[in-house]
Amino acid sequence: SRLGILIVRHLKRLERVILGYLEVSDGPEEEARLGILETLQCTIEHAWPRMPCRLPVLLKALLRLLWDVHTERGPTPEPVRAALLQRATECLILLDRCSQGQVKVLLEGVHSSCGENRVRECLRKVQESS
Repeated sequence: SRLGILIVRHLKRLERVILGYLEVSDGPEEEARLGILETLQCTIEHAWPRMPCRLPVLLKALLRLLWDVHTERGPTPEPVRAALLQRATECLILLDRCSQGQVKVLLEGVHSSCGENRVRECLRKVQESS
């Protein structure tokens, strides 16, 4: 937050860190993943002019996270799973806003072919956001 738009100077390195944390579960409370989703959200808000070129990589990572959180059958409590899904959805909505609706276009096929209700619900929220 303190860096504001100056975060773009570190965006390439920060992106690698974000992707690394999103890929790996860190235990039942998922503190690292929740924290990195908050970091991603803040980064998108401050560096929004640079986000469209990073859209393919971030979209893939967030969709993988949604799927992983939904399908993992570990000791993660339900409220933590719900928080992860909610924050990932919020990041997708922000990405859609800064990319002028590209996320909605890319998610059209995914939403119609996805059979998992919780993941579909997240994608529906993105599609319905304004």
